[in-house]
Amino acid sequence: MNKEDRLHRAISTLREMAAPYGSITTIKYLPPRPGSFNDYPPDVHPRLVEALKKKGFGSLYSHQSQAWQKIREGKNVVVVTPTASGKTLCYNLPVLDCILRDPSSRAIYLFPTKALSQDQRAELDETIELLGEEIKIFTYDGDTPQDARRAIRSQGHIIITNPDMLHSGILPHHTKWIKLFENLKYIIIDELHNYRGVFGSHVANVIRRLKRIASFYGAKPQFILSTATIANPRDMAQKMIEEPVELIDQNGAPAGEKYFVFYTPPVVNPHLGIRRSYINEARRIATIFLKEQLQTIVFAQSRLLTEVLVTYLKDDIEKGLKDEGLIRGYRGGYLPVRRREIEKGLREGKILGVVSTNALELGIDIGTLDVAVLAGYPGTIASTWQRAGRAGRKTGKSAAVLVASSAPLDQFIITHPDYFFSSPPEMALINPDNLSILVSHIQCAAFELPFEDGEKFGTVEIGEILKLLEEEQMLHHTQNKWFWTSEAYPADAISLRSISSDNFVVVDTTEKPRVIAEVDFSSALTTLHPKAIYICEGEQYFVEEFDYEQRKAYVKKTDVDYFTDAIDYTNVKILDVFDRKDIPQGWVSHGEVHVATQVVGFKKIKFHTMENVGAGELQLPQNEMSTTSFWLTVPAEIYQTLPFTPEQRTNGLFGLSYLLHHVAPLFLMCDLHDLGVAIGDNFSGQSLPPRDLPRHRLPQDEKNRVFLSPDFSPNLFLYDNFPGGIGLSPALFELKASLLQACLGTIEACPCEEGCPSCVGPVRESGEKAKQVARAILQKLLLTGA
Repeated sequence: MNKEDRLHRAISTLREMAAPYGSITTIKYLPPRPGSFNDYPPDVHPRLVEALKKKGFGSLYSHQSQAWQKIREGKNVVVVTPTASGKTLCYNLPVLDCILRDPSSRAIYLFPTKALSQDQRAELDETIELLGEEIKIFTYDGDTPQDARRAIRSQGHIIITNPDMLHSGILPHHTKWIKLFENLKYIIIDELHNYRGVFGSHVANVIRRLKRIASFYGAKPQFILSTATIANPRDMAQKMIEEPVELIDQNGAPAGEKYFVFYTPPVVNPHLGIRRSYINEARRIATIFLKEQLQTIVFAQSRLLTEVLVTYLKDDIEKGLKDEGLIRGYRGGYLPVRRREIEKGLREGKILGVVSTNALELGIDIGTLDVAVLAGYPGTIASTWQRAGRAGRKTGKSAAVLVASSAPLDQFIITHPDYFFSSPPEMALINPDNLSILVSHIQCAAFELPFEDGEKFGTVEIGEILKLLEEEQMLHHTQNKWFWTSEAYPADAISLRSISSDNFVVVDTTEKPRVIAEVDFSSALTTLHPKAIYICEGEQYFVEEFDYEQRKAYVKKTDVDYFTDAIDYTNVKILDVFDRKDIPQGWVSHGEVHVATQVVGFKKIKFHTMENVGAGELQLPQNEMSTTSFWLTVPAEIYQTLPFTPEQRTNGLFGLSYLLHHVAPLFLMCDLHDLGVAIGDNFSGQSLPPRDLPRHRLPQDEKNRVFLSPDFSPNLFLYDNFPGGIGLSPALFELKASLLQACLGTIEACPCEEGCPSCVGPVRESGEKAKQVARAILQKLLLTGA
C-alpha cells in the first residue's frame, strides 16, 4: 500500500474515532497549487546562476524574481509567503551577487534563534562551495569563541547574528567593526513576525542605532525582510526600519494537496463543560498516523508537554529495542549536537515521529513530513499555518490536525473554521516610541556615538530626553554635542525581552544555591510570590522565600500536579480619553490609564482538568504604572434592566471580562499575559474587587456598594500590561464591535449549560448565571436577539 493510501486510511480511522462525539468540526481539503516560475534575470552573476542550477534550482519562483527586481531598483522589500516557499533565496541571491561583483561588500543577517542561524549558515555554505569563491560567512553569537572574534570582525563578508548580540556585542564596539560598517550593503531581517510586542519594540530601536552607526561610517544599507503571513506586513516592516518598503506577497512556490482537520476533545461533563484532555487526544491522533508509518511532527505548547508526549508516544510506538529512536523530542535546552542529529534523522527518514515546541515552527530544514498534529491552538493564525506547513512541503498529499484545548480562543477557532480559513491573520504590533524602551536605547546610542544638537533618534525628537539624562549625570553637553559620561555600560543592563531592567533573580537552593532564571519586575509579583509553583524548562519549583528588596526569589525543586495562579486586586483610573466610538448600544474608548495592582492571594489549579484545588492569601507591595487601555462601557440603563439579580449581573461581568481577555488575542499577535483586565464604574471610577478575593480582604469602606447602586455603569478594561503600552489597546479599539461579535460567537457555540473554561470561565469561579448574563449583555450591546 502506498503512502497516499495509508494517509487516507488514517484519516478514515480518525473520522470513525470522532464520529460518536461530533469531535471533528471540519475537514478542509486544500487542493494542490502549481508553481509559477521565471528564468534567472540576465543581470544575475553567471557563476551564481551556475551554482544554483547545480543545487537543483533550475529557475526562480515568481516572487523570488519580483524581489530581485525591486532590490535591483534600490528598494527595501518585505517578502510574505508561506513556509518552504523559498524566502531564503530572495535575500541570498542579491547578497551573493553583490559580493561576487564587489568583494569588499558586507551584509548582516538577523535571525531570532540560534537554530535557524545555523540552518541558514549551512544553506549558504553549500552554495558558496559550488561557487568556488572565498566568501566568508561567520556566525557571531554568545557561543562564538573569543579568539575567533577578531578574525570575524576583519574578514567576514556575511555576519549571521541575532538582535541580542547586535545590541550588546556589536553596536557598542562598532570601532572594532569598521570594515563591516563602512561597506555594509544589506541588512536581512528574517522571521519579522517574531519581532512583536516588547521584544519587537526593542529591536526597532536596535535598528535605529544600527542605521545611525552605518550612517556615521558613510553607509546606507538596503533592508530585505521576510515574514510569515500576517495582516500588516508592510506597516510592520516600515515601523521596524522607518523607511518605505515594497511588499512581495504573490507566492509562486508550488504546494501539494493537504487535508486540514479541526478536532475538539469530547465533553465528558456537559454541566461543567469539562472535556477530555487535549494532550491525550493529540496522543491518540498522532498514534493513528504513526502506526501507518507516516512521518509525523507533533507540536506541543511547552517544554514540559513536549516531554510528556514523547514519553506517551514512545510507549505506543517503540515496541522493542530495534524500534528505539523512532520517536524523538526537540526543544530549546537540548544540546546543538543532539538537535542537528534529530534534524538529520528527520531529513533521512530514520525518525518516524518528533514532538517539538515552537522550535521547529521556523524554517529549519527537516525535509518533507507527512502529518502535523498541533496539540492546542498556537495562539495565532500565522503560527498555525507555519506549523501545519511543516507537513507536505512541496508535492504529494499531507495532513494537519489541530486539536483544541478547552481555552476560549481554541474553541472559537475550532467552532468557526470559516473564520480561520477566510480571515487575514492577526496584526503584529510594536511601539518603538514606548518611553521606557526609547530612553534605554538613547542611552545605548549616546554611549556608541555622541548626539548632536537637534539630532533625531529615528523619527523622534529627543532634546528633552537628553536634558533629563544630563540631569541624571549620564550625559555632558559641550560644543553642541551630548557625550556619555557615566561609567556604566548601558547595553549590559538592558534586556530586549522586558521593558524594565529591574529584574528578579530566581535562586535554586535544592542543593548548592545557583541562579536558574531572571524574571522581569511586572511578572515577578504574580509568578514568584511565596508558595508559588514556578516552572522553568519543565521543572517545578516551590517558592520558599520572596525577597522584594533584594529582588530575589529562593526556590526548591518539587513535583506536584498543580500550578498556581495569582489573585490580584487591580484599580484602574482613567487619566485621558484619546478617542471614543459608539457601538449599537454603549460605546468603546481608548486612552491613558493608571493601573495599581496588588497580589492578595493565589489559586492552585490542577494540570489538564484546570480544577481549582486550593487557595492561599498573600500581602505583597502594590505595583503601579501608567499605560494605554481599551475599555467597553455598558450604559446603566442597559445593565440595570437585565432580568437577573444584582449578584448574577456581577457574575456576568466577571464572565464577560474573562471571555474578552481570552478572545482578544484572536486579533492580535500577543499572549494572554500581555493584556491586563479589570472592571470599573464609569461614573465613580472605582474598580470591582476580584471574585475570588477573600471576603475579609474587601476594602474597609465597602466601596463595592457602588456596584449595587442603580447608577452603576460598568467599564470593562483591557489594558497593555506594560508601562507606556506597546500598541495592543489602540488595535483593540479599532476593532470596535468585531471583538464583541467574536465573544458572542464563542458563547453561542459552547455546549455547556452554566459556563466553563471554554467560554465565561469555570462555573465554580464565574458564579451562577454568568453565561446567561454575559450573553444578554453582548446581545443588548450589539442589538442581536435581545
